Amino acid sequence: MDWHSIKFDWNRARAFLVTAEEGSLSAAARSLNMSQPTLGRQVSQLEQELGVALFEREGRGLELTPNGLELVQYVRAMGDAANMLSLAASGKSQDIEGSISISATEDAAVFVLPSIVKKLHALHPGIEIEIIASNTESDLLRREADIAIRGFQPKQMDLIARKLKPVAANYYATAKYIAQIGAPQCLQDLCNARFVGFEKSGVMIERLSQMGLSLTKKNFPFLSANRLVHWELVKQGICIGIFAEEAAESEPLLCKVLPNIPSLVSDIWLVVHRELRMNRRVKTVFDFLVDELT
Repeated sequence: MDWHSIKFDWNRARAFLVTAEEGSLSAAARSLNMSQPTLGRQVSQLEQELGVALFEREGRGLELTPNGLELVQYVRAMGDAANMLSLAASGKSQDIEGSISISATEDAAVFVLPSIVKKLHALHPGIEIEIIASNTESDLLRREADIAIRGFQPKQMDLIARKLKPVAANYYATAKYIAQIGAPQCLQDLCNARFVGFEKSGVMIERLSQMGLSLTKKNFPFLSANRLVHWELVKQGICIGIFAEEAAESEPLLCKVLPNIPSLVSDIWLVVHRELRMNRRVKTVFDFLVDELT
């Protein structure tokens, strides 16, 4: 290989890649935990080193130029290779102390993980645990998290998954709201009730229709992508929400709207990258989570 032909700095290439993926300098700077001016200088310096313009401004964001579109695929491959190097090196680590990140839905992060993390910390106080609460899937191949709790089985060959105890969910509201809508006895009695849904309520309407409950957008006067907002709105006694039974049963204000209908059961998986499974710290946390969640 002609090493003299490589005349750019990898840190600047990384700045270019993250900016391209995040869509703006401010978002990329937050992702890399650096100041926006510093990141902007790195991108400008890479453009000078390569002799091409990589971005052009589009409103408040940035758009890749034709040259940028062509070159970003090579930098992305470099980023993937750097991630694999990091994964391989991490997999050989035998240190039990250090940081580990766990990605989970907002429900699991708030209602399930805290008690488990408390036990884990008592056993291994040297492990620093980051909980990533997000309903968006974390990319384990790109090290967005070390371990993930997911509602589906991954298909990537590089990921290892263990099936956990299924999660049962149901319809919940306050006793006052249940009385207000006439103490419903079956799903059809909820056709005029108010529900809290996600930003795209059509998805939830379709799922509920498959379960025998026909609703329209008028049934969803409250929308939020954040599940904790759902939780608080239902506790205010103004609507119905769907929650995991284990969490909802621990809240005195909430009651099952229809106690006799079957629960909505979903499979849950604990996922880790194959390379990281060989890391002693990751294996310790992974196995502990499996024991606690099964």
